[in-house]
Amino acid sequence: MQKTFSAKQTDVERCWYIVSARHEPLGRLAARVAAVLRGKHKPIFTPHVDCGDFVIVTDAEKVLLTGTKRENKMYYRHTGYPGGLKSMTYAEFMAKDPVGVIMKAVRGMLPKNKLGRRQLTKLRVYCGSDHPHEAQQPKPLDTVAASSNAERGGTLA
Repeated sequence: MQKTFSAKQTDVERCWYIVSARHEPLGRLAARVAAVLRGKHKPIFTPHVDCGDFVIVTDAEKVLLTGTKRENKMYYRHTGYPGGLKSMTYAEFMAKDPVGVIMKAVRGMLPKNKLGRRQLTKLRVYCGSDHPHEAQQPKPLDTVAASSNAERGGTLA
């Protein structure tokens, strides 16, 4: 009789990955990063355990949106006071905080609970191509997508 494998915190080995946001669509980048933060690229993935890896995103100011979303996409927040709904376009948000754009996109693709908040702490986003994590020897994130796709028998599109 086979038993279902459930990973424990002690079974998880964490790696560091780096990805450049240069010329990447925002949603596709956020989906790839969120999957690695959750650990869905690993064979030991368990939904209720934080088995994901660390991800460094560089060149945050060079991320793309398709179509007319640059002018039409709106970001909303509320101050908590009556009439306190604030809004800004994607272009305004990028000019103000390009790191926040990527963080917000990835946060939306993670679980909305304690586990998702813990997984988001493993994300590091930087403007420009420099980052202070050279000691961790990060690997390119493209190798993760290629290897996990090859394990499933697919081809990289």
